[in-house]
Amino acid sequence: MDWLTRPLFASRPGPDDLIAGSFLTDGKTHDMEWSDEMYAIHGYARGEIVPTRALTLAHKHPEDLPRILEVNEDLVRRGGHVAIYHRVIDAGGREHKVLTAGEAFPDGAGGLRTIAGVMLDLTTTVHDETATAARDAIQGALGTRCVITKAQGILMGRASMTSSEAFTVLRAYSNHANVKLAEVAATLVGLADRDGDRMPFECFLDALLRGSPDPAKGSLLQ
Repeated sequence: MDWLTRPLFASRPGPDDLIAGSFLTDGKTHDMEWSDEMYAIHGYARGEIVPTRALTLAHKHPEDLPRILEVNEDLVRRGGHVAIYHRVIDAGGREHKVLTAGEAFPDGAGGLRTIAGVMLDLTTTVHDETATAARDAIQGALGTRCVITKAQGILMGRASMTSSEAFTVLRAYSNHANVKLAEVAATLVGLADRDGDRMPFECFLDALLRGSPDPAKGSLLQ
């Protein structure tokens, strides 16, 4: 099952549950893929609407929209990471306080391939904590999801595959190497960000695309 249709975090009973959704935005068409949680945050169920950048912006609180547009424009122009705390007005008119974190991935030709990220609904949390405390409370979980999302983006850019195919590649290697998916993703991201010698990154990328470590070279995760 595609990770976009799965819960991101284990369910915990009680009023302090965090709803966490994932999204991917096509850099050229602005079409989007949403997880079920993203639909829920915006007041919809999967299949009721087609998620687009325009629809997403339409649900931003009017007071937050100018800042969001400025951040988005800078992200598209410069690439890299973004994290922004803002408000979403869902289809029923309810206000959600959310933290959105994402990253823009270039297409290698001077354009934008995709923007991938997560949105966490902090509405319940911020009743009792400041926005800063809320961000600190979810930093670990958010970091795990972001590194997997970034790894997917790398695979999408280098191997011209979809988000679902990229997740399948990461999961296949994880299964064959008997290593947690998050560790596989972190290894790919770490090698991609390393300056200088690109050989370790290229070797690991090749192993990922084969679906298992090269017995002659051993796993870079050992």
